[in-house]
Amino acid sequence: MTIQKLEHVGVQVRNIEASKGFYQGILGLELLDELDLPEGDQKLAFLGLNGEVILELIEGYNADLPAEGKVHHIAFTVSDIEAERTRIRNLGVTFISEEISELPNGSKYLFFAGPDGEWIEFFEPSK
Repeated sequence: MTIQKLEHVGVQVRNIEASKGFYQGILGLELLDELDLPEGDQKLAFLGLNGEVILELIEGYNADLPAEGKVHHIAFTVSDIEAERTRIRNLGVTFISEEISELPNGSKYLFFAGPDGEWIEFFEPSK
């Protein structure tokens, strides 16, 4: 297994600008990166401390958020996402999608479900 660390927690938000302001101004997190996804109108913002991402804000995924908010996924850094996909496939996990997706910055990710349907992401940073 090649899990290296907890990568980040993804949180769905209604307004990414307001959420960035909150997490930066109130909690003191640094804005580390922002991406607009090419397939639709999703926006991502990555925040953290000392250059390490701990939080991903996601706008445009689902506008129907419950009052208490929505944790979208828990992500773990891996070094070889293709090998990890094969390994967990052989263990019988339920994939959200078996397709490995690539972000505009070259990072790759894959989603699968935990035992209660929670989304888990394997994330391979761009080299």
